[in-house]
Amino acid sequence: MRLDSKYFDRIRTRRKREQETEQAPPSCQWDGCDKKGVHRAPVGRNAEGQFFLFCFEHVKEYNKGYNYFSGLSDGEIARYQKEAITGHRPTWTVGVNKAAKNSPLHSDLRSGSYRVRDPFGFVNGTKGSGPRFPEQRKLKSLEAKAFDTMGLDASATSSEIKSRYKELVKKHHPDANGGDRGSEERFRAVIQAYQLLKQNGFC
Repeated sequence: MRLDSKYFDRIRTRRKREQETEQAPPSCQWDGCDKKGVHRAPVGRNAEGQFFLFCFEHVKEYNKGYNYFSGLSDGEIARYQKEAITGHRPTWTVGVNKAAKNSPLHSDLRSGSYRVRDPFGFVNGTKGSGPRFPEQRKLKSLEAKAFDTMGLDASATSSEIKSRYKELVKKHHPDANGGDRGSEERFRAVIQAYQLLKQNGFC
């Protein structure tokens, strides 16, 4: 490459930058102040990103009396603060699905105290009219004792339990026995057994 080539000059030399004129900082925007306004102060609500420029003394004075919520009622302030938690974005409650909201807790399902409604017979192997196989209940020891006390087997229906309870209460109530203390213990045992079965969803 020759030294007097036009390309050589473009590679080796740079354009001289124009001398940037340094701008003097703006003056304070406080009325009657001639000092330099180097401190920013927010303009206010609905003017985000806009600032006043004040000197140090006047920015302190402005900040003392600044209130972002001036002109708003207490309810509007509370709503703004609540929306600020989520960054003013719309939110929805957890579990919008109504079926999930009304469904039993996992602990209830495991304890067996909740019975699943199954109109199509998917869970119990039934189809509309009746059970395909007789449903066998798995009883806990207290539940089995309650059925024994009532004189019923584990396959008793809700109406059978209720009718048996009424029958036993009439039979062992102290008023029916003329105040005989012998059947009082049996009366208490029947009531406790019925309450246990009722709490566990058998009747």
